[in-house]
Amino acid sequence: MTEILSAFILICFLLLSTPFSANALAPKEVLIIANTAITESTSLARYYMKHRAVPDENLLQVNTSKREELSREDYDREIASPVRDYLNKHDPDGTKFKCVVLIYGIPLRILPTSMTGDEKSRLTDLKKRSGELEKRRKAIGNEDEQRGKALREEVDRLKQQIEENDKSLDGASVDSELALVLEKPYKLRGWLANRYFLGFRGKKIDNMRQRVILVSRLDGPKETVVRRIIDDSIETERDGLKGTAYFDARWPEKGEGKLSAYELYDQAIHNTARILQKSNILPVVLDEREELLQPGKAPDAALYCGWYSLAKYVDAFTWSKGAVGFHVASAECTTLKNPSSTVWCKAMLGKGIAATVGPVAEPYLQSFPQPEIFFSCIIDGRFALAECYALSNPFLSWQMVLIGDPLYRPFSRKLQKGN
Repeated sequence: MTEILSAFILICFLLLSTPFSANALAPKEVLIIANTAITESTSLARYYMKHRAVPDENLLQVNTSKREELSREDYDREIASPVRDYLNKHDPDGTKFKCVVLIYGIPLRILPTSMTGDEKSRLTDLKKRSGELEKRRKAIGNEDEQRGKALREEVDRLKQQIEENDKSLDGASVDSELALVLEKPYKLRGWLANRYFLGFRGKKIDNMRQRVILVSRLDGPKETVVRRIIDDSIETERDGLKGTAYFDARWPEKGEGKLSAYELYDQAIHNTARILQKSNILPVVLDEREELLQPGKAPDAALYCGWYSLAKYVDAFTWSKGAVGFHVASAECTTLKNPSSTVWCKAMLGKGIAATVGPVAEPYLQSFPQPEIFFSCIIDGRFALAECYALSNPFLSWQMVLIGDPLYRPFSRKLQKGN
C-alpha cells in the first residue's frame, strides 16, 4: 500500500508541474474540423461550437472521404495540408490553438503506404535472403565462431534493410498523425514518443517531437450519439459525475517479482482502483477474476477500465450520464459506423458513454494510455479531457483515438465547491 501511496503522490506532483496545470483548455483554443462531404459533420460542428462558445472563426471545413479509412496521399492532401495551412496562417506563433477537434465524418484511419510491384519484390527478396542466412547461421552453431559472427552481421544488415523497406507499419489513426501536423517530415514507420506523456518526463528520447497539438474527435455510430455526448458532457460538468468506478483486472495481484508486460498492465489497473478508492470520489468496484464483468453486473458505471475481449463488447454496463472509460484490446476503434461490428468503442458510445479511447489497428499493449495517469487526471478536476489523454498517452503517429468533448471536465464541480 505504501508503494501505491507513493505512486499517487508522484502522479499528483507531476500533474501539478504539467504545461496544462495553470488553466484548463479553453473554447477559444480549439480548432474545429468538419467534412463538407457529410452534411451532418458541419451541423454537428456548429452545434458543438454554439454550446461550448467556441468562436465562429474557429471552424475549418475540409472535403475528404466519407469512408472511415483513406490513403496516406489522400490524408496529406485532403486533411493535413488544409489544417497545416490554416494553422500557419491564423496561428503562426503557435499560441492560439492548442487542440484540434475532428467532427463526425472525418476518416478514422490512414492506411499503410502503398508499395509498387518492384518494392514488394525487393522486400520479398530481402526476407528470403535473411531467412536463408539465418538457417545457415544456426546450422553452423558454435563450430565456426568467425563464420557465425559474419553471418549474424549480414542477417542484422538485411533486417535493417527490411525494416527500411517494409511499409506495413506506416499506417496510423488520423488523430494521432494530425497531432504532429506542424512537425517537419519524419519517418512514418512505427510510433514516436509523445512529449506530453508523464512517463517520459525528464527523459531524453531521440524520436520525440516538440510541435505537438492536442487532438480529440466528436464521433460515433450516429449523429444523435454525438449530440448526446456534447449534451451529457456539459450537463455533467454542471451537476457532477455520479455512479461507480469499475476496474476489471484479469488476475489477483502478483506481488513482488518480475512481471510480464501483461501482468504489469494488470497491476496498473489494480493501482488505479486503489488511487480512486483513496480519493473517495466515487464508490469503486475492482474485479480481479479472469472472467470479464458479465451482463448486468456493472450498473451506473461512471468510470471504467478493463480487459480483454477482442472486438466483442460485453453488455455488463449501464452508463451514467457523462461516463468516461476505455477497454484494453487490439481492435476496439477499427470502426465507429459498421452496423454489424461489436467493437468496444462503437458499442460503448451507442450505449451511452461520453468519452472513450481505442485503437484503429493493432497498437501493442504499451501504447495504451496509462490508467493511473489518465484517471488521476480525470478526477483531479483541473484538466480537460484532451489534456488528460495527452498526459497519459505514450505515443504519437500511431493507432490511438480519443473520442469525446476535449473540453470535458467531469469533476470540475468539486473545484467550485473547494473540495
